[in-house]
Amino acid sequence: MQGALLLPENGNCLLLQHNCVNRVPSARRQRTAPFCSTGQHNNGTFAVRQKHVAPRCRLQARAAATLEGQLKEPTDTDVLTHKHDIRNIAIIAHVDHGKTTLVDSMLKQSKVFRANQHTQERIMDSNDIERERGITILSKNTAVRYKGIKINIIDTPGHADFGGEVERVLNMPDYVIDTTFELFCELGASDEQCDFPAVYASGVNGTAGLLPTGLADDLEPLFEAIVKEIQPPAVKLNSPLQMLVTNLDYDDHKGRIAIGRVSSGCISKAEQVSYLKPGGEKPKTGKIAELFVYDNFNRVPVERVEAGDICAFTGLGDVGIGETVCARDSPIALPTIEVEEPTVRMTFLVNTSAFAGKEGKFVTSRNLKERLERELERNLALRVEPGDTADAFIVSGRGALHISILMENMRREGYEFAVGPPTVITKQVDGHKYEPFEEAVIEVPEEHVGPVVDMLGQRKGQMMDLVAGTDTTSLTRITYKIPTRGLLGIRSAMLTATKGTAMLNTVFAEYAPWSGPIATRENGSLTAHEQGQVTSYALESIQQRGKLFCGAGDQVYEDQVVGIHQRNNDLKVNVCKKKQMTNIRSATKEATTSLNEPMRPTLDEALEYVVDDELVEVTPLSVRIRKAPFSKKK
Repeated sequence: MQGALLLPENGNCLLLQHNCVNRVPSARRQRTAPFCSTGQHNNGTFAVRQKHVAPRCRLQARAAATLEGQLKEPTDTDVLTHKHDIRNIAIIAHVDHGKTTLVDSMLKQSKVFRANQHTQERIMDSNDIERERGITILSKNTAVRYKGIKINIIDTPGHADFGGEVERVLNMPDYVIDTTFELFCELGASDEQCDFPAVYASGVNGTAGLLPTGLADDLEPLFEAIVKEIQPPAVKLNSPLQMLVTNLDYDDHKGRIAIGRVSSGCISKAEQVSYLKPGGEKPKTGKIAELFVYDNFNRVPVERVEAGDICAFTGLGDVGIGETVCARDSPIALPTIEVEEPTVRMTFLVNTSAFAGKEGKFVTSRNLKERLERELERNLALRVEPGDTADAFIVSGRGALHISILMENMRREGYEFAVGPPTVITKQVDGHKYEPFEEAVIEVPEEHVGPVVDMLGQRKGQMMDLVAGTDTTSLTRITYKIPTRGLLGIRSAMLTATKGTAMLNTVFAEYAPWSGPIATRENGSLTAHEQGQVTSYALESIQQRGKLFCGAGDQVYEDQVVGIHQRNNDLKVNVCKKKQMTNIRSATKEATTSLNEPMRPTLDEALEYVVDDELVEVTPLSVRIRKAPFSKKK
């Protein structure tokens, strides 16, 4: 990690740059200060933001403010107490910008591990998919201690499946400070909040300093800045208990574990509590079985936790995210967590292919329904609705990545199912059809600008801004407003057109009138003519018609998509054709068969490829593409 930003809720923000605590120049503040409002939060929890502040970070900033702004406005009878021994921070940034790497260095330099103890990279990424993809998917909690002060750290996901070389933005600290300052104004920050200090740091090297040219040998300048600039949380210790559940975990022995920050009062082990959501519903009651805090990468059992600290507890088997745990005699709910509505949906179906049930453990509609309902308990941005038949379920999320992560987890758990192509969620406004649009920011070398502009133009994109590269960076930055439909399947095509150099960041913009048909795929599919084993004899001639998904010896079935046709129409091919045998000895030497390496699509690649008349078959062992049954009837 080579740069991060601390974003506040109370006016004291830290910007961590690539290789300080510097105040934003007054001239820059005066330039945009009139556009800032004068709002200020009361608690002392901060969010940490990475240095590349691209559009999706705005959503994360709003989310951080929502989660940490739950404390009610104090009344005349409330007495605010500062918890000087606690600081709460959350690390927020895009994928592959070093959030988890920064936490690694903070943990190591806080003496959490022994000097001779071996630790893996990205310690917080414990999930298998996280380690394979190199991204954080689930937010995690930990805590370190510095000079007697406990620093609670929340490592958050990047929320988008895009990666890019971090070096592309590391040489632009002035640009980052400018962009961060403009972001603060856009979010309605006060003048005091816009006057944020900056810290230059390198998470990879574990160093930080007050100037980019004068880094210390460790992260002590960063720790000092956190303690000095981030005020301790202001809480109401004498008020009744209020704690908003913001995350859930599971343990085979302890059951459901609820996680959140105590907003007021205190919570104790074996305490009888109430829990409810806003809206006047009848509160439920229960008993806190076990109580934990986070300390030095461990979950430590305690007897009592006071307001301002982050804790976890067991005992409430049906508590959910967004519910308030409160004193039994004072059941007052905090505002629930607000999440943006989903914009993309997919249809999950029971697998009915010729190979159905051969590779999966959970294959029925009941299995599928129970698993999707269980996912809703902790995945607030997900929606599940009944489909057109009893075997179909419509799953909606913030994007194709959001839903594909769920699919990947399900297949690893033994589930087998089929899914349709991702489609956008439309709305009717005054009798007119509206669809979601997104703001897309593309950073690409100048020599590849042409193909990118042409590609986005064909997908109904409208160019909003273009900033040419400078002496410090050769990347051209292009901003587009484009229908979400136009972005489906675009990442692979853009990487191919730019030789892997383009970096795409997107964020939801608005719903706008339907922009007409968009052609997202130019090629047709090669489909299998019959069920059987693929032969090298058949592939030798078929490979001239396009790129193949299968190799010699693979088992296929009728209407399975076995490749990409080089033309725009579908074509049935016999990949199981065998060479005719005769009783006549050949007078010539047997010919050698030369086959191209097949392209095995991953789950994400398959979802990008399929169109309306195709399905993706997902099993624990395989990802296949096939024609949908209804398309065959047509």
